[in-house]
Amino acid sequence: MEKKKEAVNLDKAKRKKINLSGPIAFVMAFLVLLVFVPVNLIVSYYDDFYDMTPNKKYTLDPVTVKLIEDNKDKEIEIYFLAELRGLKEDPSSLPLYHTLTRLEKYDNIKLTCFEPNDDPALAQTLDPTGIHGISRADIFVKCGDVIKKVNKRMIFQNYNEANGTSDYSGEEQIANAIKIVTNGSLPTVYFLTGHGEKSIEDSYLDYANHLKANTYDVAELNLDEVGSVPSDAEIICIAGPQSDITDKERELIEGYLSDPINPGSVSFFMSPCDTEGTFDNIESILYDYGLTMDYNLVRETNTINELYDRKNQQLPEFMRIHYMNPSEDLKVDLTTDVITLCNEGGLTAGISNTRSIGRIDDDKFPQYDQFERASIIENIPETTESEDGMTNTVTYSTESIAMGGDKSTAAQAERLTGQQLAYAYYSHNKNNNSKIVVFGSTDMIDSDMLSDSVSATNMLALFSNTWLYDTEVSAGVNIKKEAIDQMTFKNAKEATTAIAITVIVPICVAVFGVVVWLRRRHA
Repeated sequence: MEKKKEAVNLDKAKRKKINLSGPIAFVMAFLVLLVFVPVNLIVSYYDDFYDMTPNKKYTLDPVTVKLIEDNKDKEIEIYFLAELRGLKEDPSSLPLYHTLTRLEKYDNIKLTCFEPNDDPALAQTLDPTGIHGISRADIFVKCGDVIKKVNKRMIFQNYNEANGTSDYSGEEQIANAIKIVTNGSLPTVYFLTGHGEKSIEDSYLDYANHLKANTYDVAELNLDEVGSVPSDAEIICIAGPQSDITDKERELIEGYLSDPINPGSVSFFMSPCDTEGTFDNIESILYDYGLTMDYNLVRETNTINELYDRKNQQLPEFMRIHYMNPSEDLKVDLTTDVITLCNEGGLTAGISNTRSIGRIDDDKFPQYDQFERASIIENIPETTESEDGMTNTVTYSTESIAMGGDKSTAAQAERLTGQQLAYAYYSHNKNNNSKIVVFGSTDMIDSDMLSDSVSATNMLALFSNTWLYDTEVSAGVNIKKEAIDQMTFKNAKEATTAIAITVIVPICVAVFGVVVWLRRRHA
């Protein structure tokens, strides 16, 4: 009898369930609150998290960290022209939010976020001359007197309409800006003076401001008086000289171009002038790079190819032109972007008041294989079909009028009428990486002469500076591409197997578990 009672009690004990109600439930709930509430408060206070993204788009790149540590003795200011909380509330903008907030944690970085319309005075201090342009959500990075703008359109790139994602380039752009402003000075474009050139302030100010907006500094240089090329000169601009440079200046410029450590770059804007005699020293520099210039003024004889000046007068000196597509065997491309802009209808392909620029034949230029030379602007060819339709004849409707120079150059100029002509050339010394670009006019950079008819050539002149010396230095931070997990299968069988393993099997296991639980829940 006793054994039977013990068996019954044992069976009841097996059936007895743990009671989680009452005091035990209260104690467990209290313990959970005791642990998780402080943890949440701590996490909320530090506003931190673990970055689980494959490309670490919420974490600063080690290159950025090193860049900041290398400049820890410099005060860096970052201005975000919008409220920061707007980035935090927008999931697609979280990468920029975390970049800015993590940068702010460094002692030498001060982050200021504000709406430019709410504080226009502060916004104006970032762009006092108006050359950068200020828009909401732009970023400005400043160190000392040097300021670099990060355009908001550069922060997220390569938008994918299919999945609504973009690559994040914000950290890369900000790091590049920090590297530029912490250098202490900007690369300088020096406009040569002393030969009857117009001044920056009077005629080239708009062009100079565009250069400044692209992170160049601009200054004038009387090389004959100074006696040396400044160490920060990355480009020397010779714009519209009315007389030749001196022998001393030629030697200094040649030395600047041939510097073995930091070879220079020169841009020539050789507008026609009626100065008697030839520019032997300038021509000597051009000759070293396999180029020549003609002493002429080119005009258009076909009214279809004539354009308009700023007073809306159609003139033969304002001409339609042809931008040359870069050849496949050439590495330099100066024209593709300009051609694209013209094709989109935004700019006019034209030039005004220009002389022609030439190239020395390879057989007369012994070192031709050391240079890459190509024309970038030419006159427009006209094709005439023969009566039988079998042949096409190419002609040119431009005339060449002698201007300046001497009798020899005048005779040469007259022979160029009706010929294929170039109005701009570049030449690149592949041995030492020195570069020159030569335009036959100054109208595209001269505020007094600039018109809509030469808008594309104005843009080409600006683009050429980026080739001569690129100010967009790279800190070494890469774009953080949006990573989307995906699986690729060789065939349908492989896909079916994967689906079975990842979907069907787990469902079967889950169903089996539920069935077992239902059968044993009263056990």
